[in-house]
Amino acid sequence: MRAIQITEFGGPEVLRQVELPEPVAGPGQVLVRVDSAGVNYADTHTVENSYLSKTTLPLVPGGEVVGRTPDGRRVVALMDNGGYAQQAAVQEYLAHEVPDGVTDGQALALVVQGLTAWHLLRTSARIAGGESVVVHAAAGGTGSLAVQLAKAFGAGRVIATASSKEKRELALELGADVAVEVGAEGMKERLVEANGGKKPDIVLEMTGGPVFDASLAALAPFGRLVTYGMASRVPPTPVQAAALMGRSRAVVGFWLMHCLGRPGMYREPMAELLAMTAEGRLKPQVGGVYPLTEVARAHEDLRARRTYGKLILDVTV
Repeated sequence: MRAIQITEFGGPEVLRQVELPEPVAGPGQVLVRVDSAGVNYADTHTVENSYLSKTTLPLVPGGEVVGRTPDGRRVVALMDNGGYAQQAAVQEYLAHEVPDGVTDGQALALVVQGLTAWHLLRTSARIAGGESVVVHAAAGGTGSLAVQLAKAFGAGRVIATASSKEKRELALELGADVAVEVGAEGMKERLVEANGGKKPDIVLEMTGGPVFDASLAALAPFGRLVTYGMASRVPPTPVQAAALMGRSRAVVGFWLMHCLGRPGMYREPMAELLAMTAEGRLKPQVGGVYPLTEVARAHEDLRARRTYGKLILDVTV
């Protein structure tokens, strides 16, 4: 089968197409004939070995696939790695049937980014009705869904940040009340101004570095900053306990892998997200479809922030 494999760590240039034996489904697994694979920002960290979980070589990247099982079911599935290939062996309990009316791209947008956005708001931030929510990278895969879900979950005001005028306009179309420029310089003041002069209650942050610092400084008393990435690859200033106590603020970390295998944290929210999408109440954004042979370009575009929404690899061409 055709697959994308890395035999050394590095940037997009280490992603190479190879021929590999088809995988064999083990106990508790099901084989999926892959139609499309999702591309996540976390994949760029995996390829350079800078992710939360370290990887060993050789490796076929890719943590999500959509395709058909041998008995004909159309499923979307989460996996550790191995998604950038024509066949994938996935854990049966992580394979979720895709309802009619949901496209492959939409399903892939939900299995990592959608679940992440759901848990950022429900599990980590514990959003309450009327609270203000800042969504950084609001045109991205997770951000574009978090904007919509925050509104659906009763946020009083949703403040989006994005790097370009076009991305800010998209965030507004998806339901954000206001969209502001990204960038650490003056970020605290812009967020407070965008919230009508009040400090925001919740910030969803995945940039790290100075943007994290400014976002924490902007939080209202009893506010929660949920950190779920470090796209800038620059660590934030270490957080001191006294700084949290002095403003009754909280910093909460989130990694989707900790939800797997826990009752109520995978299949149930996934079913809710798929139903919302099938009914048109949630609109996952597909920002680009790349042939498997152009996976390096997908990674380059993602790292350069030239994309929005979910990126897809078409494994069939």
